[in-house]
Amino acid sequence: MNQISESRQKKTALITGAASGIGYQLTQIFARHSYNLVLVDKNEQKLTEILDEFPQKFGIFVKIFAQDLSIPTSPEEIFTELQQASIKIDVLINNAGFGTYGEFNETDLTTELKMLQVNIVSLTHLTKLLLKDMVKQNYGKILNVASSAAFQPGPLRAVYFATEAYVLSFSEAIANELEGTGVSVTVLCPGLTASEFQQPSAMEDSKIPNVNRMMDMQTLAKIGYRGLMKNKTVIVPGMRNKLLTESVRFTPRNLVTKVVRSIHELKKNR
Repeated sequence: MNQISESRQKKTALITGAASGIGYQLTQIFARHSYNLVLVDKNEQKLTEILDEFPQKFGIFVKIFAQDLSIPTSPEEIFTELQQASIKIDVLINNAGFGTYGEFNETDLTTELKMLQVNIVSLTHLTKLLLKDMVKQNYGKILNVASSAAFQPGPLRAVYFATEAYVLSFSEAIANELEGTGVSVTVLCPGLTASEFQQPSAMEDSKIPNVNRMMDMQTLAKIGYRGLMKNKTVIVPGMRNKLLTESVRFTPRNLVTKVVRSIHELKKNR
């Protein structure tokens, strides 16, 4: 049996936001576990580098989509091309996402609408399109990457926190609906990570790096992968983050909101 036919018999994982950060770490993990890869990201150059390296290095099939998921038609275009190429997705990793920083009255609406499209709409759209075949084949795994922000309101990052709350709620709900189908849904809710995510969110001047001990992306990706393979529904990496998310349940909502606001305020004298 030749290498191409062997690779096509392997399970296939589709990963969004695959060119950097947590997404790239997950890409490497799945490649090392001999999954074929369908990779989606805006960074075509990085995707091309992966395409040039991974097939020979890991003996897998790799297909890339240089797509911007803030464009509403992107999920359908990806799905249509997958169908035309007869590529079946066994694992879906909805990792693409970004945040903004600032008072809602002053932040840019266009950016926030793109964030809603990426963080919520495209995630939901891809899940809807790929889930039906997973249920038909009685096997599939979905990992939605959210944040510990999902557990509380976030003044100064209001829209971003709200998108993460959606991802958590959506993931838990469909995980329940899919019990007994052979398809599992997992949502990964990390705290602040040492990733590129901070920069477009304008968080480098906030108090947060002094408050949280950041988890590196490689460790986080490993935790997410292990939890996904064990069919866990909600993963909150790190004991500190677990304690913080649990404490929110027993703390008055207005106090939680004030505390989150204080954490996200810009450092004085900057």
